[in-house]
Amino acid sequence: MIKKIKLAIFFLIHILFLQGICGQVPINMTDYLSQKFLNYTALVPREEIYIHSDREEYISGEDLWFNIYLIDRQSLKPSSESKIAYFELLNPENRQIVQKKIWLNSGFGPGQIILPDTLSNGIYTIRAYTNWMKNFLPYNCFTKNIQIYNSFSTKTFKGKQKTDNIIKDYAFDQNYPSLFNTGLTFKVNNLKADVLDIVVLADEKYRSENNNLLYLFIQTHGIIDHVSSERISGESTVIAIPKNQLNAGINQISVFNLKGQPVSEKFIYTPEKTNQTLIIHSVDSSGLRKKVSFDIELGNALTTMTNSSNFSISIAPKTNNHAIMDLNDYLVFGTEFGFHPSSSINAKKVNELVPEVMDSLLQNVKSNWINWNIILADKLPDFKYQIEKEDHFLLGKLLTGDKKAGISDKFVLLSTPGKIADFQYAKTDRDGNFNFKIHIDEKAKDLIILPDIITKNQSVNIESPFSDLYLKTEISVDANNPSIPDYISAWSVNHQVRKIYGVSSIGDFLIPLISVPAFKRFYGKPDIELNMKGYITLPVMQEVFFELLPGISLKNKRSGYEILMANPENSKTYDNPPGLFIDGVAIKDPSLIAGLDPEVVEKIDVVREKYFVGDYLFYGIVNVITKTGDFRNATLPDNVTRLTYRVIDPVNSFVSPDYSSEQMKKSRIPDFRNTIYWNPSVKLNNEGKARIDFWTSDYVSDFEVNIQGITHEGRIFSLKKIIKVK
Repeated sequence: MIKKIKLAIFFLIHILFLQGICGQVPINMTDYLSQKFLNYTALVPREEIYIHSDREEYISGEDLWFNIYLIDRQSLKPSSESKIAYFELLNPENRQIVQKKIWLNSGFGPGQIILPDTLSNGIYTIRAYTNWMKNFLPYNCFTKNIQIYNSFSTKTFKGKQKTDNIIKDYAFDQNYPSLFNTGLTFKVNNLKADVLDIVVLADEKYRSENNNLLYLFIQTHGIIDHVSSERISGESTVIAIPKNQLNAGINQISVFNLKGQPVSEKFIYTPEKTNQTLIIHSVDSSGLRKKVSFDIELGNALTTMTNSSNFSISIAPKTNNHAIMDLNDYLVFGTEFGFHPSSSINAKKVNELVPEVMDSLLQNVKSNWINWNIILADKLPDFKYQIEKEDHFLLGKLLTGDKKAGISDKFVLLSTPGKIADFQYAKTDRDGNFNFKIHIDEKAKDLIILPDIITKNQSVNIESPFSDLYLKTEISVDANNPSIPDYISAWSVNHQVRKIYGVSSIGDFLIPLISVPAFKRFYGKPDIELNMKGYITLPVMQEVFFELLPGISLKNKRSGYEILMANPENSKTYDNPPGLFIDGVAIKDPSLIAGLDPEVVEKIDVVREKYFVGDYLFYGIVNVITKTGDFRNATLPDNVTRLTYRVIDPVNSFVSPDYSSEQMKKSRIPDFRNTIYWNPSVKLNNEGKARIDFWTSDYVSDFEVNIQGITHEGRIFSLKKIIKVK
């Protein structure tokens, strides 16, 4: 009996020892993998941006109109998370030409820029990203090449070609787990109508080490399609997966061993089961200066979308560019896989590709987002840039005097000059980084940022909200310019005529639906509100403090001025000076207050007790408010940063002539619009319909109507139509 007990104990110890060698394998591996995956996609969401521009080719000096669509990669619905998109125009050498911060309302953001008339002939890039997407640049951003021509420039045409192999994400630049020599591979038969056959090839070593088991995990753009534990028998095992379990898009099939380690993966494509369509009713041709009406409605009887949709529509001359990607095709790959195969598929729609062509495109891809090496790690990477949902983040760094090192664990203060004091503080991290939250609106803000302790051996550096990480490119120079189409000459003449007559499509500013909060003094109601106009004017600020502010002293000593305050509870002077402000701006030098002319002072607010703002402690507060309230009566030290800052840029509306009156129709002012209509925000009515009215110009051409849109349910619509103007 004792012998049997000893054997049982030995056997139990042996089992525990083996488990220790194998690692702590979860009891239910499928639940474990699913939970790790769900946690990851929740904490590391993926945003995609698509830009619909009015054209793909421009004359330097023209307007470029665009609409930004922000899409959540997982749901493929418009995202309401990020509220700011960072838009850039880059020249062939990746230098910024124009930068704009665009407000996003429920995933949509119209914009407009003026192309400088000094731009040379060449291929330029527009790109856009959110603050969160900056964590994964240069890959997780929308990029599109546009061609710009300058008829007055003799410089050669500069082409542009990406040289990066867009396989890995910048932020996730880690070694992907080896998927070779594991003893297991698999093939996929995706040609059957209703079933996906996964043929697993496992050698004897794999089968013996893994108890003839594997774990199968299939996901599509962050959504779990299938998870299962599968038993394999022999060298070849067929696993049949019903295709109705697979979401449309690129499906990632991953196989894990008994320890939950990824050993092999493949990508396949599942097309949309139903084609979402728009129906447009309009004439096919029109005369000059004629009114044209488009009646748009949703196809497939999808009238339940009503006004929960957003469409952008451009009407511009037809060009030779047939490879323009639409929203639906772009989102199949997006930035998750880092490329769009337009050059490989001869301008076909993705759904038109035969399975063999798509399989060849997917042979060497990797997901920039779903990386199992990171998903299964104990800790996710730290992200510097956060989602700007409520506020804009202003980032900076507190540096040593030589600007070579960051200063850690120090307070940095932010103030906005005004008669209502607005104060923030931030504490630097171990590298000297800090950030402030700024309310999102179009107002130009006057910001003053300074260290809590001002010394000569430190400085504040504010980080640009635009990233300086770019895809590597090669420049090709075409001296003969053979690629310039014939219609570009006509476009150039059109643009010059409009300039001569001073005609523009730029209208009034669009009014964003942003609620501006009512600002209040950060310190609330002060203990003393001294209104200077109620007293006789005293000659210097020292007398103002002495005569009118009991318990507060402004004295001139050999070392300089000092302001002290008494604790109202015991009348003893605080060991530390109070927080000092002029027009709501934190200052550290009392001589700035002492040097003010009492004539320019409107009032003085005083808080007598200790006052906390978060973790920052004031030993009382003195805020001197001038009549102008703009902090122009004091001089700041050199290492204090003052800047005018606008969180989002205002956007103009598109306007075009209305020839409904006979007088306008007979006007001798020529109308040579290259883009004859642009509307970034077309809404459907309750019946799922919309009407678009516009007037043709004096330009005879074939015009392409390009409509892109998405509903809040994530249904994507694209439509193109040609209308002849003659």
